[in-house]
Amino acid sequence: MNKKITVIVGARPNFMKAAPVLNEIQKHPDSLSAFLIHTGQHYDHNLSKLFFEELGMPNPDLYLGVGSGSHAEQTAKIMVELEKVMMKARPDLVMVFGDVNSTLAGALVASKLCVPLAHVEAGLRSFDKKMPEEINRMVADCLADFLFVTEKSGTENLLREGVSQKRILSVGNTMIDSLVGNLGKAQKSKILDQLRFKPQGYAVLTLHRPSNVDDITILSGLLEAISTIGRRIPVVFPCHPRTRKELNEFGLLDKIDKDAIRIVEPLGYLDFLKLQSESKFVLTDSGGIQEETTYLGIPCITLREYTERPITSEVGTNVITGINPDRIKSAANSILDGKMKESRIPELWDGKAASRIVEFIMGNRN
Repeated sequence: MNKKITVIVGARPNFMKAAPVLNEIQKHPDSLSAFLIHTGQHYDHNLSKLFFEELGMPNPDLYLGVGSGSHAEQTAKIMVELEKVMMKARPDLVMVFGDVNSTLAGALVASKLCVPLAHVEAGLRSFDKKMPEEINRMVADCLADFLFVTEKSGTENLLREGVSQKRILSVGNTMIDSLVGNLGKAQKSKILDQLRFKPQGYAVLTLHRPSNVDDITILSGLLEAISTIGRRIPVVFPCHPRTRKELNEFGLLDKIDKDAIRIVEPLGYLDFLKLQSESKFVLTDSGGIQEETTYLGIPCITLREYTERPITSEVGTNVITGINPDRIKSAANSILDGKMKESRIPELWDGKAASRIVEFIMGNRN
């Protein structure tokens, strides 16, 4: 009997985590079939359509086009549309990824309709409930029947919360699957030529979390620190639309030292992977980039007080500085002075996580 799996994605990190799983499902057409729903949570071309194309993902079977809105508005719109689809299709399994609003909406609708739920990248915790993603991942984990874990902290957190060991499966990291599968293609990118940078001759910045970009005092402090770093090594900044909006509203965009910080438009997956892999180091508040830099062996400075991916700092390249300008500058200077942190790739981050997930699903068809 063919098992019908509804796969729900909505934002760039979802695409990178889902692509390898969809690819594996397609290898078993007699046993499995995927119905891909793109909620439209990310609708900018570079953050959505281009990623589908570069990751080799099939076109969505359904595009909901919910667009932006408050957390409640966005989640509610997705839930209303997903319920209509799932009541008609009656899938055998719903699969959600990561911690975005689409993840939360998919988990709630599947559970209300009594459809088995799988959560890929389960168990990660920042222990900060002011972070919207923390609420999303906690609810998804509470509701999920199958929890696919990327690192040991995920298992530890779930067991501490009372989740049965039988529901927890350590499989590795599908985001790393995407990286492994696309690194060769990314090396052919011409982005360094376009930006006129040489390998190891620049740093990369990404900044998008509300806690960092919605507060003018915090954002100004981060930019001051990064401008200082940029006088030692240029910093290229693919600017997220949300961040650009805040920079404009705060009147900070025109005050940025353009010689120190080079602002560019958001990049596609392959261009950014190339940019990241050839950089001297990365400054970021992104969770996924902490993981990618650890695999690539690129030093990472995380502009947050904590990480829900502790393996990246325990064994990886990640150094968590928080938002203190002096700590940020000190971490960057250490890297530039040749004081590199020892690191290794975490267990099971081998490019085979998706195959483990699909093998499990095929073994649980009934």
